Amino acid sequence: WETCWFKVELSIPLAWVGREVHFIWESDGEGMVWRDAQPVQGLTKEGEKTSYILTSSLKETDPHSLTLYVELACNGLFGAGKGSMIAPPDPDRRFTLSKAELVVFNRDVYELLVDLEILLDMAQLLGEENQRSFQALYTANQMVNVCDVMDPSTFPAARDLAAAIFSQRNGESQHTIHAVGHCHIDSAWLWPYEETIRKCARSWVTVVRLMECNPELTFACSQLRLISVLWQAQQFEWVRSWYPGLYRQIQDFVAKGQFVPVGGTWVEMDGNLPSGESMVRQFLQGQRFFQEQFGRICSEFWLPDTFGYSAQLPQLMCGCGIRRFLTQKLSWNLVNTFPHHTFFWEGIDGSRVLTHFPPGDSYGVHGRVEEMLKTVKNNKDKGRVNHSALLFGFGDGGGGPTQKMLDRMKRMSDTDGLPRVQISTPDRLFSVLEKESSQLCTWVGELFLELHNGTYTTQAQIKKGNRECERILHDVEVLSTLAVARDGAFQYPASQLQRLWRLLLLNQFHDVLPGSCIQLVVEDALQYYAEIRRAGARLQEEAVQSLCRELLEPKAGSTESTLVLNTLPWERTEVISRTGPAGTETLALVTVPSMGYALVREPLLPPQPVAVRKQEDGSIAMENGVIAVCLDMMGHLTSLRLVDSERESVPDGCYANQFALFDDVPLYWDAWDVMDYHLETRKPVTTLLKPLEITLAGGLRGSASFSLQIGESSTLTQEIILDATCPYLRFLTQVEWKEAHKFLKVEFPVQVRSTNATYEIQFGHLQRPTHWNTSWDWARFEVWAHKWLDLSEHGFGVALLNDCKYGASAHGNVLSLSL
Repeated sequence: WETCWFKVELSIPLAWVGREVHFIWESDGEGMVWRDAQPVQGLTKEGEKTSYILTSSLKETDPHSLTLYVELACNGLFGAGKGSMIAPPDPDRRFTLSKAELVVFNRDVYELLVDLEILLDMAQLLGEENQRSFQALYTANQMVNVCDVMDPSTFPAARDLAAAIFSQRNGESQHTIHAVGHCHIDSAWLWPYEETIRKCARSWVTVVRLMECNPELTFACSQLRLISVLWQAQQFEWVRSWYPGLYRQIQDFVAKGQFVPVGGTWVEMDGNLPSGESMVRQFLQGQRFFQEQFGRICSEFWLPDTFGYSAQLPQLMCGCGIRRFLTQKLSWNLVNTFPHHTFFWEGIDGSRVLTHFPPGDSYGVHGRVEEMLKTVKNNKDKGRVNHSALLFGFGDGGGGPTQKMLDRMKRMSDTDGLPRVQISTPDRLFSVLEKESSQLCTWVGELFLELHNGTYTTQAQIKKGNRECERILHDVEVLSTLAVARDGAFQYPASQLQRLWRLLLLNQFHDVLPGSCIQLVVEDALQYYAEIRRAGARLQEEAVQSLCRELLEPKAGSTESTLVLNTLPWERTEVISRTGPAGTETLALVTVPSMGYALVREPLLPPQPVAVRKQEDGSIAMENGVIAVCLDMMGHLTSLRLVDSERESVPDGCYANQFALFDDVPLYWDAWDVMDYHLETRKPVTTLLKPLEITLAGGLRGSASFSLQIGESSTLTQEIILDATCPYLRFLTQVEWKEAHKFLKVEFPVQVRSTNATYEIQFGHLQRPTHWNTSWDWARFEVWAHKWLDLSEHGFGVALLNDCKYGASAHGNVLSLSL
């Protein structure tokens, strides 16, 4: 990720007057040309950008000597992986400058070659049954006959032959493709956050250069805020001081309607794992940014590259002023082909948004004939709509459109035999689709991606950090709001909270929260979580001090008391741990009202204390008057009963809390995927390191702990806890994980029969089948959930809760949590 700077002194020969002059630079590291202290051209060999146009026609009065600087990065378009794109970065990799030249560019030859490329593609791809393929072939043949490569005066006649073909128009019924320039830049993936700033500058300065030469070019940019505020509010001035001239140019082209902000969110976040509140904040921060910078909010939600889409998103979009949605990721489905490209998507509350998947199944096409024909042929909604999107430009690592892409599509703007191609905008596309929408179908529920199911579990520390920080920011806001309501002098920490939220939202980018990023990005993400925890704890303490000042002041003669706060919207009765006068931990049973507090002096006595007893066979039984449990020496849950009903939850002969290890060797996407065949490699964990022993003998709390060996060299220690009055059993689990290509889960077979299990999602829940009747069912062998999944029948059910996990499944009567 280091940068090298080259000073390039150019002397253009006087003999080149009247010619188009380019500076050629070829290197396997990405670069940026600087001129007069401003960035002027991005250079990326993999993105077909290896030249900077010095002049389109050199004049005698132009400067013939000039100095450029080239900033060369030690990474390519897709990072610096060792051996393959998704391999870890190679710290010893060397990058080579292979060419630095001053050249004359022959525009006439270039135009002839583009003509021939389009004609030959038509001849090859339109098929023998189509007369246009033969017309294209014979025209190309005539051009070769007419053209004498040694005599430029023959070129215009050859070009006229091509123009005659390209000017033959389509009929009115022909499909129209709305081509929009695009440059998908992952905020962090195979490169760190900081490198993204330079990727944005390299890509967007190239787009600006293209717009100067091609006023018809439009470019949809969904993460423009990266150029101004990447990962902290304080970065605004820093980045603006790097590229202030570029940023002003972008604002000018936004005003002209060519540089089109889309998206509506702070970053292109993961579509499954962020909480409901986090998703709202993604839209809030994104829409606020677009309003402040460009005077309008986005009407399209643009999320082309994330790993599935929550069924709650339509409602959240509508609530944030967005009724249009574009993605293409479901074209990656491994099992089932999604049946639509243009449709209405309905969320869990009935909210609907007009949704479009570009039928070319890509967000980075190159403007070739083959891609145009695929867009029409592949379209699943022929007859319902006659318009579709095509996003052109190099992406993922940046790059964006090229002049050649534009020149190809100019020749296809209205050419008989090919779909009509017009440079367009997202708004124009969706406006036409809205007018044609009367026959569109509706898809209800989640848009589940049948691939990358491992992203629900990969990088456990990131998943835990996300959930914890979402909870911390919730609590800070609740307590700070109550503090303001009670004491007008309290200063609500709006700016500090915005900074912390933006750090959290950044980490929810669709290659960070899923864990599909390099180690350097993980280290950055964990640092941001640590900062949110540290700053959040300080803000929480300040709010509590203001809110409860009098309560916290010791009063003469009063007994020792503990202040307990409840930041959830229901009354809670729970056993808490508090530090006594001698510094020892003591337990207390407390009841605290909704969004309220309680002063605990004399703890409550439970209606029935927890009873813990060890049986002759080494098993341990615990009961608290609500539930009764039995655990064997391996820590298995062999019985879980509701005391009142005597209803047993664990089937006879089955073990709940059963850990199982699976092989995890996907076809390619290692950090992303777990394949269905991993289920065939299940091995129950049976190596006991420390048998189950009682750790707390009862009263307010009973507990027992044990240790297991996992695989070759990992260990697991678990404490199983039952508190007084508590209707659930807790499992505090610590894993020292040292396995490679293994997948650890914990399973709970339950005595419940239902064809559907219920999973918590953002602000709601979703049902998914517990059977594999169809290919759509078994493709969901591993799914995501938030804090709980539940299997219920009439009058009875069992739920499995967690505080930091997302991967889950329910097949038959077995609830499984992926650890």
